[in-house]
Amino acid sequence: MAQFTVRTAEQLPSLLQAFRKEACLTQGEVALRLGISQQTYSAMERNADKVGAARLLKLLNILGVELALGKPSPTPAPVPPGQRAATDKPAW
Repeated sequence: MAQFTVRTAEQLPSLLQAFRKEACLTQGEVALRLGISQQTYSAMERNADKVGAARLLKLLNILGVELALGKPSPTPAPVPPGQRAATDKPAW
């Protein structure tokens, strides 16, 4: 699975489900590894925004997923029409 930029907690449930399925694990198997019931895991997967950091990291480890943090790249300022950007080469 490719890398994903997660900006909101609402994105987590579908990503966790996709990573679990990619790992060929059922909810019951993940729950067993977490030491919780399948019903508790199901609720956790649906409401991932309520999961604590330690439990989320343990879950990601079970799913074989890494968590990487970073700052977004700054977006360059738009170049006004008729002007060239500072990185453009001269037209000669």
